[in-house]
Amino acid sequence: MEIVFWLSLFIVFYTFLGYGIVLYLLVRIRRAFRGKRLAPGLDQDFPTLTLVIAAYNEESIIEEKIADTLSLSYPAGKLRLLFVTDGSTDRTPELVAKYPQIKLMHTPVRSGKILAMHRAMDAVDTEVVVFTDANTFLNKDALLLIARHYADARVGAVSGEKRVMQDALSDATAGEGFYWKYESALKTWDSELYSVVGAAGELFSVRRSLYRSVEPDTILDDFMISMQIAEKGYRIVYEPEAYASELSSENIKEELKRKVRIAAGGIQSILRLKKLLNPFHDPLLSFQYISHRVLRWTVTPFLMILALVLNIIIVAQSGGLIYQVLLAGQAGFYLLALAGWVLETRKIKIKALFVPYYFCMMNYAVLAGIRRYIRGSQSAAWEKSKRKSA
Repeated sequence: MEIVFWLSLFIVFYTFLGYGIVLYLLVRIRRAFRGKRLAPGLDQDFPTLTLVIAAYNEESIIEEKIADTLSLSYPAGKLRLLFVTDGSTDRTPELVAKYPQIKLMHTPVRSGKILAMHRAMDAVDTEVVVFTDANTFLNKDALLLIARHYADARVGAVSGEKRVMQDALSDATAGEGFYWKYESALKTWDSELYSVVGAAGELFSVRRSLYRSVEPDTILDDFMISMQIAEKGYRIVYEPEAYASELSSENIKEELKRKVRIAAGGIQSILRLKKLLNPFHDPLLSFQYISHRVLRWTVTPFLMILALVLNIIIVAQSGGLIYQVLLAGQAGFYLLALAGWVLETRKIKIKALFVPYYFCMMNYAVLAGIRRYIRGSQSAAWEKSKRKSA
């Protein structure tokens, strides 16, 4: 029992903190022998690029998104803008159509974001394609910072950074913002060591020649598209200076809905990317993939529960002081999370309590996502989470 307890505790620690420590040390060792990876300069002949934006009923924000898109820097004659508004029933297509510099693809039939993206890709003939969401805003040099990495023939995809706009009144921001800052650090080290394991749909790009359509029922299309490229031996680079900013979820309920969907998609992705679980195929990529993604999306939430239950049993059977201290620590952490939940239901905002609450919510979402995927109740169609108003 004690062996299982310590093993469970170790895997939980490794998943959320230990991997970050190991990754940082490996990056430092790599720098000592090979120097720091340096991004290509901006004084180069940039590739032709298409920016693809899928928008569904975004009437309230689409003109602001268009203005943001038209302000982006990129060499004249090398940038194409493509908006896909399939199935939109509001004025989104009409508003996009007012801009002749933007190619509009619209059909009244809503067949889902994945099929809309595939339809858009049939019209793309540039060297690089960048995907971003209609409700996010990019920094002015985002496309330049992303495209420069394709000067390296080993790079097959580039992921930008997601940034959550800070809102002092948002309970979700405290947890979501902290989570993405930590994720950004891990992705930066992943990229420097070898490759990021998956791209975020808010802002990512691929070489057009490497793009392969994913199945229509794919839940995490952005993750699958990028990892299929990694499977072929190409690097996925992380570019934190190219970022997509979006408002936080309206509340924890909306954030939970989004996390459950991601968790269900995570299990689906693991089942479909079996080659990456084979360490003999690409040892370093498999190490990063299993450490950063697979453990989080599979066993770790169950081991958190197991570690707590075993800790209680061991202490009840006259366990030593170390087990009593560990149980007190676990109990204290979960009590803080519970306090965060209680205060959230009463609309009282204490950010220090929302970090443990958000952490527990994320792991609950994994359990709910696994259950939903097994039951076949998770649709590939994206149900937008409500966001804070600007």
